[in-house]
Amino acid sequence: MYPLLFRTVLARMDPESAHHAAVIVIRVLGIPPFSWVARALTRPAPGLRTHALGLTFESPFGVAAGFDKDVHAAQGLHALGFGHVEVGTVTAIPQDGNARPRLFRLIPDRAVINRMGFNNQGAEVAAKRLARLRRRSRRAVVGVNIGKSRVVDVADAVADYVRSATLLAPLADYLVVNVSSPNTPGLRGLQAVETLRPLLEAVRVAAGATPLLVKIAPDLPDEEVEAVARLAVDLGLSGLIATNTTIARTALRTDPAIVAAAGAGGLSGAPLKARAVEVLRLVRATVPPEFAVISAGGIETAADVRERLDAGATLVQGYTAFLYRGPLWARQINRGLASPGL
Repeated sequence: MYPLLFRTVLARMDPESAHHAAVIVIRVLGIPPFSWVARALTRPAPGLRTHALGLTFESPFGVAAGFDKDVHAAQGLHALGFGHVEVGTVTAIPQDGNARPRLFRLIPDRAVINRMGFNNQGAEVAAKRLARLRRRSRRAVVGVNIGKSRVVDVADAVADYVRSATLLAPLADYLVVNVSSPNTPGLRGLQAVETLRPLLEAVRVAAGATPLLVKIAPDLPDEEVEAVARLAVDLGLSGLIATNTTIARTALRTDPAIVAAAGAGGLSGAPLKARAVEVLRLVRATVPPEFAVISAGGIETAADVRERLDAGATLVQGYTAFLYRGPLWARQINRGLASPGL
């Protein structure tokens, strides 16, 4: 049913408009009694429970940052079977992001290019919504991904991140420092160890007891991936997320003219799979066993999730395939993971 709906309706819609429509529906699914019905159909098998970051996840599979930027849909996503929801990216200062259009489908590649630019309503609004969410339910594991405000100079990034962390860490199950989006000028330069160290040190203090992770790009050279992983361990972080979107455009099936017309931005989806696995293996070989590694990039099926877990991932995240596989995607993955032999 969903593939037909995608081909005949959703694929013809502007991608961002289609996303907003989906979020409205998912928000409704997070409200009783709709959430009760959804959970009855999608609740992960008990055997999928995963313990990490001092938390219990109903499934090792969750939804990556970017889908629920402003803490609107966390309960609905939980109702659909995701083991955790990472909201954001949230910035200290509200911002509109880049001009539209800024989201593009590459359907033959089951991929997306985005240059959203951290569009969000800011950390204060996100904090209020998280507080309301926490008053309603603690069942959904909700992480918060924070980034640099566009109007803030890179030289002042530490204070900007600390402001967000101070507001959001007390309300988050875990906090993620995003220094790897390609859509904020100068942001990826913060991944260099000499600039990343003081940033992570300051945010770690602001985060207090909340588990802190850092999210890296797949485009880093292998030696820099290893250097960031060692730094995260040295600073006492709880984990690392590998990876964000890529600026590469290699081996795509989509018409090159369509890719060129989409322009700059981060590519996500199936083409990212091979590099995401490589980075996961590099990180896992560098960090101790107890250090949490969340793998993201190119996840489509239960077999993909199992491959990442077998390669050393503690948890796995997806997003782009949600657009192509529909609302029962998490249920399909959880059922596949629970099946004997996978």
